[in-house]
Amino acid sequence: MLTLETEHLLLRQFRASDFEPYAAMCADPEVMRYVGERGVLSREDAWRQMAMLAGHWQLRGYGMWAVEERATGGFIGRVGLHFPEGWPDQEVAWAFARAHWGRGFAFEAASAALTYAFDSLHWPRVISLIDPDNSRSIRLAERLGEQFEREVVVRGHRVSLYSLRREGGH
Repeated sequence: MLTLETEHLLLRQFRASDFEPYAAMCADPEVMRYVGERGVLSREDAWRQMAMLAGHWQLRGYGMWAVEERATGGFIGRVGLHFPEGWPDQEVAWAFARAHWGRGFAFEAASAALTYAFDSLHWPRVISLIDPDNSRSIRLAERLGEQFEREVVVRGHRVSLYSLRREGGH
């Protein structure tokens, strides 16, 4: 599986050793406030989600990376490309442990994922599905160049769909 390196981060496959910090991130109400089903995950559900993210690579050939801070070697979140059954389009998405918010890591990681989607996979566009109240993620999407397109309902939740077309795309 593909690994990407940025100035401060390593985007790599999930490992069994990521489970404890991943489960802790998924148990944080502030992190999970706008993610997925909009609530914390049990340890069992965090495991199932981590396994689904790992399996997405097998089925689609791309997916979410575990994000590791290079300076510490610690797991700090996830970022990547997501397109499960029922999704409106191919997505770039992110979630980071709260201790790592506000440090530019989400932008650095999402930028690397976006570059990979456009330059290596040749996607014509990407979307991000964001809860309309999630101002932090909206600012990040806009900083990445994404623009609000429309409201959609995904898995029973109303979300804002932000999108970005590849330069030179159709």
